[in-house]
Amino acid sequence: MKHTYYPQGTCSQAIEFEITDGVIHNVQFYGGCDGNTQGVGRLVEGMKAEEVVQRLEGIHCGFKATSCPDQLAKGIRHAMAEEG
Repeated sequence: MKHTYYPQGTCSQAIEFEITDGVIHNVQFYGGCDGNTQGVGRLVEGMKAEEVVQRLEGIHCGFKATSCPDQLAKGIRHAMAEEG
């Protein structure tokens, strides 16, 4: 299922991703540091959603309380809760 998450506190404005049978696919960040967000998207491709959340949740960007990877984790957590 395709999801769109609107991050808070980061340069990225939206994150789209799919969760199929608990696995992450097709992560796309809109805005943010292009190379870094592309790298994150490629690294998490094919990973279990729970593992992505465990690895990325809590990462900070400079003095910000969050980051694009942290926001992806929040988006995935939110999507998993919606899916049940």
